Amino acid sequence: MITHPASAPLVRRQLNLATRHQLITTGVPDATITSRPRPGGPWQRLLPRVYLLQTGPPDPRQRALAAVLYAAEPTADPLTGDTAALTGGAALTLLGIRDAPPTPADVRIRNPRRLTATPRVRPVTTSRWPGTLTVAGVPTARPVRAAADFAARCLSPDRVRSVLAQVVQSGWCHPHDLHTELRGARLLSRPAVRAAAGELLAGVRSIAEARARDVLTGTDLPTPLWNARLSTPHGTFLAGPDAYWPDHGVALEIDSAEYHYTRDAWHATLRRLRLESHGVLVVSATPSIVRDTPTEVLKALRTLTTTRPTPPTLTARGHAQLPLPLG
Repeated sequence: MITHPASAPLVRRQLNLATRHQLITTGVPDATITSRPRPGGPWQRLLPRVYLLQTGPPDPRQRALAAVLYAAEPTADPLTGDTAALTGGAALTLLGIRDAPPTPADVRIRNPRRLTATPRVRPVTTSRWPGTLTVAGVPTARPVRAAADFAARCLSPDRVRSVLAQVVQSGWCHPHDLHTELRGARLLSRPAVRAAAGELLAGVRSIAEARARDVLTGTDLPTPLWNARLSTPHGTFLAGPDAYWPDHGVALEIDSAEYHYTRDAWHATLRRLRLESHGVLVVSATPSIVRDTPTEVLKALRTLTTTRPTPPTLTARGHAQLPLPLG
């Protein structure tokens, strides 16, 4: 499908994609570039000046890289990430983060450059160029920057909560680094972003846990440790319940593979058995129970935390519920 041999290496390294400038530079005639993307032709025009050199539909990686090719400076190597880098929901989608919409794709470009947006690409200018990395062949902003860029544009508080929690839960960044990034982007003045960042600093790692924290806030229950690591007196790791009251030996487990997608139901059951075998009292709830009947959860927790005679001898290392500074 390539009319000039010099184009072949370029197209291979760019997932079968090329810009008009690249094709002309490697010797492809202008008439070929004009004719081949026509209906029924062997190429496809995905974006202005960006072509997919195949007949089949583009996959998510190709759509993501096409956005970078569109935004990169014509004479630059787009794969270096020096002049354009995927960010926001599109970048997080490549990392496997759910609930982060990949379209339109946000692409960072340098100030003072300007580029026309399309229905599929939103160029975002910046003078604070992000550190970049390559994900599945696509130059992207670092996950912590992509998460902040996503939060800057997302209007749904629940989605902000969910996506930021997934980024931290998946290990792509530390909550303190995310807080620093959000502060640097001046996003902590937004209530939804501030709340999500505060939950992550407190140890919350999912939207279900965040809702449970909301339920517990302002009650007469003691403040728990979130996602604590419990160990036996001999130092052997036992389990990591969602919330734990160390003075009472009571744990709250929100059992749902939907929110803890890296742990299936079998692992949740095994964790509960381990906790109970060492004397921990476990209150189990699903996200829907926490959302729809929170009083039942509070009643169970209150009963166990007020009637427990002696807690088990375990070591708990977790996150205390800390206030989030604005500075």
